[in-house]
Amino acid sequence: MQARTLHDQATPNGQGFRDVTPAAVAGLRDTLHIVDVRQPAEFTGELGHIPGAVLVPLATLAAAARAWDPSAEIVLVCRSGGRSSSAAAHLVAAGFSRVMNMTGGMLAYRAQGLPSEP
Repeated sequence: MQARTLHDQATPNGQGFRDVTPAAVAGLRDTLHIVDVRQPAEFTGELGHIPGAVLVPLATLAAAARAWDPSAEIVLVCRSGGRSSSAAAHLVAAGFSRVMNMTGGMLAYRAQGLPSEP
């Protein structure tokens, strides 16, 4: 029997992607493709970023995604969950099948005291 993945455990929503908690992302961050869609100053700013996250500002997402495996698990992150939700919907529309949005963004992640980098 195959182990359940984070995507399998995440909460489906009506937009075709799934919502995942900051704690779930933190627990598996070494094995996930985490894409932070904020601006560079936000990525290195006050809230920092999740260790291992890749910065892909929202405006450059479509171009960057062309190089990604559309069947890979991808977690999108932003400040509060709004931009990453839009990014997740865009990836689903582009044919990505295992897309997740981290609910509450970095605000929720940091509020829970989870590991971050400046």
